[in-house]
Amino acid sequence: MKKKKVQWFWTCVLGSIVLRLILLYFPKNLNLSSRPEVSTPLTSLRRLAEGYWLKQSSVSPYAGSMYHGSPLLLTLLGPLTVKRIEGQPDHLLCSLVFVIADVVSAMLICAAGEKLKVACSSSLQSLGLHNLSENSERLPSGDFAALVYLWNPFTIVACVGLSTSAIENLMVVLSLYGACSRLAPLAAFGWVMATHLSLYPAILIIPVILLLGYGPDAPPRKLFCQRKNLEVGNSTPSDSCSEEEAKNQLKVANVFSWRPVVFFLFWTLLWSSYVLVLCGICVQQYGGLHELFKRTYGFILTTQDLSPNIGVLWYFFAEVFDFFRNFFLIVFHGNILLMIAPLALRLNHRPCFLAFVYIVISSMLKSYPSVGDSALYLGLLGLFAYELKDMQFSFFLFSGYVGVSLLSPVMHNLWIWRGTGNANFYFATAIAYACLQIILVVESVSAMLNHDRKLTKLYIAKLQHIKS
Repeated sequence: MKKKKVQWFWTCVLGSIVLRLILLYFPKNLNLSSRPEVSTPLTSLRRLAEGYWLKQSSVSPYAGSMYHGSPLLLTLLGPLTVKRIEGQPDHLLCSLVFVIADVVSAMLICAAGEKLKVACSSSLQSLGLHNLSENSERLPSGDFAALVYLWNPFTIVACVGLSTSAIENLMVVLSLYGACSRLAPLAAFGWVMATHLSLYPAILIIPVILLLGYGPDAPPRKLFCQRKNLEVGNSTPSDSCSEEEAKNQLKVANVFSWRPVVFFLFWTLLWSSYVLVLCGICVQQYGGLHELFKRTYGFILTTQDLSPNIGVLWYFFAEVFDFFRNFFLIVFHGNILLMIAPLALRLNHRPCFLAFVYIVISSMLKSYPSVGDSALYLGLLGLFAYELKDMQFSFFLFSGYVGVSLLSPVMHNLWIWRGTGNANFYFATAIAYACLQIILVVESVSAMLNHDRKLTKLYIAKLQHIKS
């Protein structure tokens, strides 16, 4: 039975690869690379190719307003944009890189899911909730999440549309996998590169540190304290094994391990220095690191490009008076920062789920969002299929995402090409998209907290039964 499941999984993975390759050979890749939902000023391969052409012409790649990405990404992907294979689609080599990035990301999500499942099962067994442990083991959340990521239309569209978001997502998933495995160098490399490419993953340092310190997601730690107190309080000389086991469980569940965190911080400093040195070499003759930060991170934080996308900031800053622009820039970006601490305090025992929530919030409020951001957090959502099985409005959210995906191109066409609509048509779909993400965050967090309350009630009932 297990062998059939493995064969089925790899068949689905191979099918997703074949589908991507087929779509790449459609005329001009279905023109997806020009869609504002797919390509943004930061993730467009067209802009990267333009920046590389400027660099080859001995002009700064940041001249004008075309390219605002990483110089390292420009160095790696730039040569592939100018190579043409006769009879093959344009940018075929770059497309293959994005396909590989998607597959590697899915495999890392699968591996992280396996570690989460093992940790969850072990925690439930240590609490004596064997029935829940068996139910959680039956659902292969890692395989499910990997297939959700690979077959998600958003992921496929971003890949075929030549968006560099596939590489950004790979770095984020690499960081989370390294943290789940307690591989400090890998987690640090993924976090540094993800922050370097997109800036917003910087907030993921909190769930990464919690993963390294406490380990993968587990039930609330107070349950382990209650178990330890009960077993120690009722122990007799013949119960020394139970007492020792309870102490060990408490030590594993409730003690923060500083050693992997210190290693992570050390490797973060090392990788950051290495990246800065490489970037300094790449832009030495184009204004140095100051110009790099101004053209990349400054471009992100100040929202200079107001071309339409699936976010809400472009419309808002197109309408707001310049006098209030800086104030509202602080408000929008401050909203992301204000939610970090409360969520971290409430969900510190579930750091991987906390990372998922952070990613959804940043995807909703970032300057230049794309469907590639949604592809990442919807893939990670599959890791918590067992815990979120009772989440409300699931069908409404599914229908909403499908509706927005279909209406967004229609409204854009009515506004830009046919001239029978206006910006409000397209902005309405962006507002609907933002509302769906808000509902997803609220309902998923509520469902996870309800799941923890259910575990607490079951365990308290078990304790009362033992006492009686």
